[in-house]
Amino acid sequence: MKKEQVVNCQFSVWYPIFKKHTIKSLILPLPQNVIDYLLDDGTLVVSGRYESTHKHLFCSYDKAPEFPEFSSKVLEAINALGGRVFPKLNWSAPRDANWIALNSSLQCHSLSDIFLLFKSSDFITHDLTQPFLQCSDQDSPDPVINYELVLRKWSELIPGGEFRCFVKENKLIAISQRDYTQYYQHILKQEEQISQVIQDFFNEHIQYNFLDEDFVFDVYRDSQGRVWLIDLNPFGEVTDSLLFSWEELTSGGGTAQQQVSHEGPAFRYTTSEVTVQPSPCLSYRIPRDFVDLSTGEDAYKLIDFLKLKKSQQEESEEEEEEEQNVPQ
Repeated sequence: MKKEQVVNCQFSVWYPIFKKHTIKSLILPLPQNVIDYLLDDGTLVVSGRYESTHKHLFCSYDKAPEFPEFSSKVLEAINALGGRVFPKLNWSAPRDANWIALNSSLQCHSLSDIFLLFKSSDFITHDLTQPFLQCSDQDSPDPVINYELVLRKWSELIPGGEFRCFVKENKLIAISQRDYTQYYQHILKQEEQISQVIQDFFNEHIQYNFLDEDFVFDVYRDSQGRVWLIDLNPFGEVTDSLLFSWEELTSGGGTAQQQVSHEGPAFRYTTSEVTVQPSPCLSYRIPRDFVDLSTGEDAYKLIDFLKLKKSQQEESEEEEEEEQNVPQ
């Protein structure tokens, strides 16, 4: 995976090419002061209340930062997209941070909602600090990146309709169920139909139209059988290979590449409830009690925590007095 491939997979690069086949979106330049705020390791202040990031749970700012001009542009864009949006940066969405939202959703109605997700997401931090970390051409200078806030019109996507597709040398070599942690019976019943409609979509709209010949793209098959392009990603280990291994996908004699030359792309999905796996994003979560405390969702937990801190402070003061009174 080269740095140029990562650059080509930025949303603002591929969206104009495939605009007719994806969800309506708007792109806003991200001001440097907003970037600095997103990278600042502290507490988020939202509409007068404190929302702590998991990095430092109980620290705070003296004053909430304000971005009036940017806030106005974001609100205008959100309204233009129907009042509900799915946010992301040049490459990543904060999928690892939905645990911190009150509704456990990435649906946002305001800049405050977006900040809450972004400041809690390791995926977003990776975009902002190490986008070329796993590239093979580390000796070459990093390309200059103009960071952008991407707002996508909110759509209720059923996880069982999402699939990840792997393309090597402009050939579709593999398809994986996107949400492999769950078993969806309709995929088992419609395996051939799903695989064929994705192949047709690739042949008609994607193949030879992207800037690279090796890449990964995500699609959604709706209830009417229509396929939509959701995202494009670099062909490399920075992208989750899901039910395949990168060794299979990259080696010349790999299982996936052997199959594509004879039967079409390899298609993998969770075949039964026995093989259901935990979500890989679980490792990014923190205990529920911490979330309740940080959001104020459970007032009693907050009261108990404050009482505990007060008690600990009093004990510490008593110990200091005793030490001072000990004869020398």
